Amino acid sequence: MTSEAPVAAQPNPVIPDRVPFREALRVWATIGFLSFGGPAGQIAMMHTELVDRRKWIDEERFLHALNYCMLLPGPEAQQLATYIGWLMHRTRGGIAAGLLFVIPGFFGMLLLAALYAGFRELPIVSALFFGLKAAVLAVVVEAIQRIGRRALKTRLMVGVAAVAFVAIFFFDVPFPIVVLAAGLFGALGRRVRPSAFPAPSAIAVDGEHASVIDKMAARGELDHTRPSKLGAARVIIVCGLIWVLPIALAALLFGRGSVFVQEGIFFSKTAVVTFGGAYSVLAYIAQQAVDTYHWLAPGEMLDGLGLAETTPGPLILVTEFVGFLAAHRNPGDLPPMAAGVLGATITTWVTFTPCFFFIFLGAPYIEGLRNHRGLHAALSSITAAVVGVILNLAIWFGLHVIFGEVHEEFLGPLHLHVPVLSSIDLAAALLAALAMLAMFRFHLGLARTLAASALLGLIYQLAIAAS
Repeated sequence: MTSEAPVAAQPNPVIPDRVPFREALRVWATIGFLSFGGPAGQIAMMHTELVDRRKWIDEERFLHALNYCMLLPGPEAQQLATYIGWLMHRTRGGIAAGLLFVIPGFFGMLLLAALYAGFRELPIVSALFFGLKAAVLAVVVEAIQRIGRRALKTRLMVGVAAVAFVAIFFFDVPFPIVVLAAGLFGALGRRVRPSAFPAPSAIAVDGEHASVIDKMAARGELDHTRPSKLGAARVIIVCGLIWVLPIALAALLFGRGSVFVQEGIFFSKTAVVTFGGAYSVLAYIAQQAVDTYHWLAPGEMLDGLGLAETTPGPLILVTEFVGFLAAHRNPGDLPPMAAGVLGATITTWVTFTPCFFFIFLGAPYIEGLRNHRGLHAALSSITAAVVGVILNLAIWFGLHVIFGEVHEEFLGPLHLHVPVLSSIDLAAALLAALAMLAMFRFHLGLARTLAASALLGLIYQLAIAAS
């Protein structure tokens, strides 16, 4: 779904000296409820609201914060909101901005996951999800084009993307190793051949029209941005306790082998390797959830991503969908729906707590590293590798959408996904092609493409049932 600025831009706005916390809450809540369209749309909307319209933060500082958030595991748009909220109103500002970015999507996904778990077997619901899967494949392909256009500006970056794809698709190299290797390659490679890596862009700030944060800095009101060993220790202890608390309580109440503890541990791990956003780690999550834990079937991961696309907030909220279904199907002594809600809550908790940890711990140090070339080179290499990882995701999804059966074969170290040609679903293939045509040729937009695909899937499935 394409994002638009909530309010039209105003010419020559009066830049305030500071932003009242209550006003910041209202703006962050508005952004949270309207944050459709994935990270690109969310970041664009924040840029329009905070840089262009309200002048809360200048362009250079916004891009610097964004670069850091892109280097981190986790949803960069949510972390960017947390970073800017922290700059303006310290810790409470960061917590408020980050939470308000997630809460609307959390409750939306919770409702959709409950409907999916309880009523998916109804023909009309099944038919709607049949169409959504095809649209999601088009969305992932569009993500490859969008990110690739930005990241693959040199032959070297194209090579990094290609190596990442081959490593993860054909040799099953763990996703975290691919990302860490790319970052290390960028950091070290720039020292050997600086000209091969893009330099960070610096945009000068016009002092006459300084942003709110620039004015605060001039008055010495950004002392909380200075690094502090005591502050870092406080963040590590507090965030660490908050992070493990629900897992410990689940182990105490339901046993160490319960699905709630498994979810807490598994999604804590994925939270620290989710470089590049939801698309890049989704294949890793899907393979573990399907093959290792047997929480859901391959096609259901596509359903979850389709639901995440229809709700505001970070696309990584698809993990909430997985957490709900896993607990709903392994409830223990709890009612299935209650178990699903608890599983979704624990999953979301351990997914986003690290986001606040990384911002509050690292942001004070990153503020002193604007235009650092080594950091930018590492970021560029990671972003290029993410393109290869998303290509892996697109092919993995495409095989499971278009073919009913896909076998895994191993030839020495080579890992192959081989579709059974006789299991091809021509209707799904046609729907996926139409969805891509709608997005790439006619620029129909995410929301309309999802709605049209769901409607076509509904019509097709009901026609088959009636015949």
